[in-house]
Amino acid sequence: MASVRYRIRGKNNPASILARFKNGDQFDFETNTGLKVDINHWSSSKQKVKNIAIATYKDDVNNKLNELRAFIEAEYFKELSFGYEVNLKWLKSVVSTFFERPDSIDKEKDFYLDSFAENFIKEAKLKIDHKTGKSLSQRTIEYYELTLNKIRDYNKFNGKRIKLVDINLKFHESFVNYLSKEQLLNSNTIGFYMAKLILFCKSAERKGIKINLEYKNPEFYKPSNKTKDIYLNENEITDVFNLQLPFDSKLDNARDWFIIGLWSGLRVSDLLNLTKGDIEDSLINITNKKTGIPVIIPLHEQVKSVLDKRKGEFPRPISDQRFNDYIKDVCELAKIDKVVEGAKMVGKKINKKIIYRKTFGNYPKFELVCSHTCRRSFATNHYGKLDTLTIMKITGHKTEKQFLEYIKVTPKEYAIKLKEFWKNNTSNL
Repeated sequence: MASVRYRIRGKNNPASILARFKNGDQFDFETNTGLKVDINHWSSSKQKVKNIAIATYKDDVNNKLNELRAFIEAEYFKELSFGYEVNLKWLKSVVSTFFERPDSIDKEKDFYLDSFAENFIKEAKLKIDHKTGKSLSQRTIEYYELTLNKIRDYNKFNGKRIKLVDINLKFHESFVNYLSKEQLLNSNTIGFYMAKLILFCKSAERKGIKINLEYKNPEFYKPSNKTKDIYLNENEITDVFNLQLPFDSKLDNARDWFIIGLWSGLRVSDLLNLTKGDIEDSLINITNKKTGIPVIIPLHEQVKSVLDKRKGEFPRPISDQRFNDYIKDVCELAKIDKVVEGAKMVGKKINKKIIYRKTFGNYPKFELVCSHTCRRSFATNHYGKLDTLTIMKITGHKTEKQFLEYIKVTPKEYAIKLKEFWKNNTSNL
């Protein structure tokens, strides 16, 4: 009669528990269950963890051993009914199936979150966007890779790899807590990673891979908070434009790029790559790098002035980082220093390293200026003066809801707009 017995191997503590499956002289196979036990807590005669108070894990391990024994025996009788061969490879596969572990490196992508995400990224690099007919952008791939890195960091922190079947509400709470307290990330950034994680889960489910469906639970949420991103109003932009700086100095060069960005609404990846060849009939004519959609923008008078000053040429090429650094200096010189609520990158110590994290607080406005201020200022300053669809065509927002969440108009500013409307249109009401 085929039977399953357990024993521990080696003198190391904790010791591994082995499963031996034997049927008289017909076969005798043994494999590691993956379970471990303190050698002082193991009963060789009863083949289980002793019933002692110090072995607080005894019930969990003993129940698993009982369930595994029943599972192996049930699978064995299935094999007999179909006439399949029972061997050591079969036993290892049965144990792996019971514990929902991959029995080969190739199958890890169907079990472990990090392996699945890694394979997801490999496939994404070859994927064609059905809407644009083009490959996914490098930025999108980088977002997936950043999320995979956070998953690996979390695995290392916990000392084990997370399986797809373990992605439940308890995992959600633990992962969010880790990103917040250990990685010191703000809610919006955590929400960014959770959105990508949920995307991985949806993909796994579509592929028919076994996954915990608690990821669909409303409590498996993406953390967020209201951003306090700033924008420059038209008066502040004019102060920047009129600031006297030595011609073609590093600050003058950055200021001119800034003016072009403030009046074009372009993403920094498009803005800092503009050349003279992108202008035709006083129009900037480019293809948006992120969306692949053509964008045509007329030249504002201040932009024309910048180009005239440079004999039709755009400012010298500059890196994103230098641009972000220099425009803060420019805005400080232009006295854009009102203390406002917002967020900026602040160095924090994590594992003996200084890591920069976005930190909310009250700061002089110039400290909060960045390349993204260009697009947000363009959208906000033109909202209410141009129809929303026209602005969205330039900024690249796909929905009005997305656009309205993006612009930064305060309730007081809305009230002022209404007051001005009444003042200018009283006779028509």
